[in-house]
Order: sequence, then structure tokens, then C-alpha cells
Amino acid sequence: MSSLIVYLELAAIAMIFAGLPLAYLWTRPGYSFLQKLNWVLVFMTFDLIVFGAFTRLTDSGLGCPDWPGCYGTSNPIHALGDIQLAENAMPTGPVTVMKAWIEMIHRYLAMTVGALILVQVSLAFSKVKSLGKAPFIASLGLLFLVCLQGAFGAWTVTLKLQPIIVSLHLILALILLACLTAYAQQTWEVSSSVVRTLRVQPVPAALVAIALAVLFMQVFLGAWVSTNYAVLACPDFPTCLGSAWPETNWAEGFTLWRQLGLNAQGEFISPVALQTIHWAHRVFAILVLLCLGFLGLTAYRLATPATPTLKRFARLLFTLLLLQVITGISNVVFQWPLIAALMHTAGSAALVFCLVRMAYWASWKSPIQLKIAKSL
Repeated sequence: MSSLIVYLELAAIAMIFAGLPLAYLWTRPGYSFLQKLNWVLVFMTFDLIVFGAFTRLTDSGLGCPDWPGCYGTSNPIHALGDIQLAENAMPTGPVTVMKAWIEMIHRYLAMTVGALILVQVSLAFSKVKSLGKAPFIASLGLLFLVCLQGAFGAWTVTLKLQPIIVSLHLILALILLACLTAYAQQTWEVSSSVVRTLRVQPVPAALVAIALAVLFMQVFLGAWVSTNYAVLACPDFPTCLGSAWPETNWAEGFTLWRQLGLNAQGEFISPVALQTIHWAHRVFAILVLLCLGFLGLTAYRLATPATPTLKRFARLLFTLLLLQVITGISNVVFQWPLIAALMHTAGSAALVFCLVRMAYWASWKSPIQLKIAKSL
């Protein structure tokens, strides 16, 4: 099957998958089509992140060892013979029929998000006269991000699950989720109307920015733990191998450019390096809890009757932090169960979403800022 036919078939699959939510949105009353599409993109990107974690945790990342198709085809059905040969040669290896389907469904979902962002760009361009250039330019930025994310998805396969590539693939996915959320909560269409809106911003923006930076650092450390299979390097809690501060090798553990399972010299990575990776994630979690907990308390205290939603997001932040603590400990105590690992990744994505939503009520200028939208 030629490459052109494979690309056309994959494009057709993406259009079919994207057409389903578009058809649903078209029938839903209320709000503008662009606004509804923006929030659907947030929802689907969140789902894509969770399914990507499922793909990684089931060792399905190389279920189809080429890219963007599967053994030169657009789906595992056409590649069934090659997949079965690989599975028969190594039944517990990276290629099985189930793993191939998991990997390709992940790619189909990613292509669907990309197709929907193309629709978003088109809609924003069609509204340049009424909304200005800002929504269109921002949507182009989102399109660039999803293309960059696709490139890292390809490198994840072609570089055979290299830890830094897989970790950055997750970070970029969360950045895309954050940017899509920020885009969706903009008030371009409201601001273009004759209605005056009052917006209260009691939360210090610097505090939200610090919380996001600390959270993304912790997510990278968590991804580094997962992609290096270091979750069980410290099989006890709260100590590590019975020690309050285990032996560490930071240079080996955090050499970023190396192959999976190997150190910079091409030798098998040492257990000490793996427990260093695990311990770094566990210790940094304390800073995350303090920083995000302080933000939640601040937001809850500063919320006013005019911002009841902010108080709800502050409560959600506390709930998500508790979930992360429980699932993080469960990964160690119960030896990395799939459900706990999935919930831990989903909780990270939900925290990013929560912080970006809280940023809607944040201001750089003063603790409390009132903004009156200009009428036309």
C-alpha cells in the first residue's frame, strides 16, 4: 500500500472521528458554535492525555513500530499478518494485536484533536471582522502546538520510547490542554457585544504562575519516573528501602539524553539511579502540596459573592491534591496498579485545568481588579 493512500485513509479516519462531535455540537442550542467547539477540544484533549497514559502503562507505545500508520497501513486490520508474526515470535513483546489497536486508537484520537483545531482555526478566521485578529492568531498557535505534539508522538515511536521524548510528549500535551482551556475561557465574543460585564479578579496572578511552574516541574519528574520504570524503585512508603534518605546518583539518574533502560555510557541503568529518580519525585511533591495548597487557601479566602465559581475551583483544587496523594501512595503500596497510575495522570491533567481556570480570576496589577468591557 503506497504512502499516499495510507495518509489519505488516516485523514479520512480523522475527519470521520472529528465529524461526530461536530455533528453533535451543531444540534445543541445556546452559545456560539466556536465557544462550544473550544470546550469540546478541552474535553477531548483531557481524554487523549488519559488514553495516552493508558497506552504507555500497557506498554503499547510500540504496538505499531512505525509511524503514522501500522506496518505501512492505516489500521491494524490491514497489518494483521505482520502483527501476528511479531506476536508469535515474542508473545510478551511490544507488538501484539491488542497493543496495536491501543496504539492506533491513541493516534486516531490525536488526529481527531488536530482536525478539530483546524476547524477552530477556520471559524476564528471567519470571525476576524467581528472578533478581531486575536482569536485567529491564538488558534494558529494552538495548531502549531498540536503539530509539535504530533512530531513528538512520531519521535516517541522512531526513537523507541526514549525517556526524554516520552516525558516531553506528556508535558506538551498538558501545555496544549492549558492553552486550549485558556482559549476557551476567553471572552472575545462577549466583549464584542454591547453588554457591559463586571469581572472581579481577586487572586494574585504571580501565585498562579508559580503554582503552574511548580506543577509542571512535578509532572515532568513524574513522567521521568514512569518512562524510566522507576515507580517501584522505592517499594516502601514513606521511606525508600527503609531509609529516610536513600543512596542517590543524580548524575546518572538525570542524564536526559539516553536510551530506555540505559545510562549515558550505554550500560544498564543502576538501581541507585532509579531510586534517585523516584525519590526526587516524592520529595518535590511536598513543595507542590505546599504551593498549591497555599493557592487554594488564598483563592478560597479572597473569593467574593461575585466569584462563587472561584470558591468551587478552590475546593476542587483541594480534592485533586488529596486524590494525587492517595493515588501516588497507592502506586507504591499496591505495586503500581493500572487504575491508580491512570488516576494519577488524570489528576495531574485535572490540576492543570483547575489552575488555568483559576487564572481567569487572577490579576497582575492588584489583589482585586474590576474590569469593564468596552462597548462597541
